[in-house]
Amino acid sequence: MPANNHLPRRLLIPLLLLTFGALPALAAKETFYAVGAAQVDITPDYPIRLNGYGARVKESEGIDQHIYAQALAIGSSKRSLAIVVTVDNVAVPAHLREEVAARLAKKAGLRNERFALCSTHTHTAPMLTGSCPNIFGADLPPDQQERVDRYTIELTDKLEQVALAALKARQPATLAWGQTKAGFAANRRTKDGPVDHDLPALVARDKSGRVRALFTSYACHCTTLADTPNRICGDWAGYAREHLEGDHPGAIVLVALGCGADANPNPRTGLEFATQNGNAIRTAVNELVRRPLSPLRQKLACQTKPISLAYDTLPTREQWTALAQSDNHWIAYHAKKNLARLDRGEKLPTRLPYLVQTWNFGQELAMVFLPGEVVVDYSLRLKKEYDPTRLWVNAYANDVPCYIPSKRIWREGGYEGGDAMIYFDRPTRLVEGTEELIVSTVHELLPPAFLAPR
Repeated sequence: MPANNHLPRRLLIPLLLLTFGALPALAAKETFYAVGAAQVDITPDYPIRLNGYGARVKESEGIDQHIYAQALAIGSSKRSLAIVVTVDNVAVPAHLREEVAARLAKKAGLRNERFALCSTHTHTAPMLTGSCPNIFGADLPPDQQERVDRYTIELTDKLEQVALAALKARQPATLAWGQTKAGFAANRRTKDGPVDHDLPALVARDKSGRVRALFTSYACHCTTLADTPNRICGDWAGYAREHLEGDHPGAIVLVALGCGADANPNPRTGLEFATQNGNAIRTAVNELVRRPLSPLRQKLACQTKPISLAYDTLPTREQWTALAQSDNHWIAYHAKKNLARLDRGEKLPTRLPYLVQTWNFGQELAMVFLPGEVVVDYSLRLKKEYDPTRLWVNAYANDVPCYIPSKRIWREGGYEGGDAMIYFDRPTRLVEGTEELIVSTVHELLPPAFLAPR
């Protein structure tokens, strides 16, 4: 029986006062921000192809858990306003994010650098137009593509809707944050290989000390569920949110991912493990929330820098022609698409647009938002170069164009090192210097006060 079929279908959930675990009224010396949060149900009421696993050949066959998008708005004026949105989807592409950002700029005066959109990377959510377009190694039938296009439009509208609802819900709140650990991420390339178990959490409380919103992230794939059963679900991130909402009635819970491109949940696969892993996040966050956290009192500064990542040497027409004869239908499909582009006189791209984003509350907390499926080496490196007690690194943010390998993984090769590029319809792998360019851009954007002592 589908989970949550006893619950009413929720569209927008206003912020309610917490009736559980209230703290004593906060002292007047606390810094209050204008904070609002909202949530919208983004579950389609029609069958649709799910993204994330190429082995699926049918549209979705039911719902195990409804999926959602959440928004957290911070700031009282157009100049200070910032919004982070989390969404249950494998990969929200840049074109969709830019459309929502443009609408919010027009309707709310929100500046582009102050809008962050984070995908949970659940592999049991609907496909979106332009996201991992080669995942099935074939064109979708026209009627199925029509439903994918329809859902993409609907999701765009709902992301705008939830952000505006969060703006409307703003009221005075304190912000505080801390870090704890979760333990179910496991390196999927190398046994006992590197992982990032840090579990940061941001907590918004009203003047009485009641929790109004929680934002957390963990560096692990949302692949507790396999390609079967072919049903919609939020995976461990969805269950973490659901459990935390149950513990904090009226609070909006946002869950994002860190640099977990080479980490899978352990244990997996199955719905019981998705619930178990979500419960591990819930337990750790609840224990953290009960402890004194680091209060935020300084202004939120937001920056972005668009860069471009170079592709390695592109295949020649002769090489594409040979690849088009491959027994691997994904490789052949990818090659045929690129040959068709060349036949139309198109030039294949040599660079990939990439938007590096940072937010920092003065010198108290620095947040990094990196697009793509970013491997763990990035967060581990940044936490060595910066003070790890004041740094929060998110991935799958603002775009998920492909895997983003580190120099180490680029040299090792394999799926995350470049082989997966065909599913994203990229012409070839990125160059060896990708890591250095991205990390150097983070250094340009973050204040030097966050650097680790030398």
